[in-house]
Amino acid sequence: MSIDLNNESDFEVDEADMIAQATFLLRKLHINPASELSIMLVDEVAMAALHEQFMDEPGSTDVLSFPMDELREGTEDEPSDEGILGDVVICPAVAERQAQTAGHPTEVEIRLLLTHGVLHLLGHDHAEPEEHRVMFGLQAQLLAEWEGERNRRGMA
Repeated sequence: MSIDLNNESDFEVDEADMIAQATFLLRKLHINPASELSIMLVDEVAMAALHEQFMDEPGSTDVLSFPMDELREGTEDEPSDEGILGDVVICPAVAERQAQTAGHPTEVEIRLLLTHGVLHLLGHDHAEPEEHRVMFGLQAQLLAEWEGERNRRGMA
């Protein structure tokens, strides 16, 4: 699995933890081990520019996903096709504000956004009620499993 993380923000993150989480997510979603993922952390100015350019919406946002090869999750018996998953772009400054509102650490919010972004790369959406239920259910399950994995590894 090739995972590239580029932190262009002023926010310090545990890059090894983020890469470990991304690896965990791709393994749990049965993504072909030869696939590639890019994670980028940007400031609000850069995120606002991306949000306006690609989503036609003003201002910054928390996470954007840019799928490349339109891969879909595989199964235990049949992993996904090999390819470039795409880019997950996270804005830690927005994540920090959301974390304060939610009452949890910024790192927890960033883990949530990474999971959310990866699910979007794999074609999940939340525009319709049923899509929302499925995507957020899977997101919660993956986050809970990752927290369990982090505890077992002594990363918590």
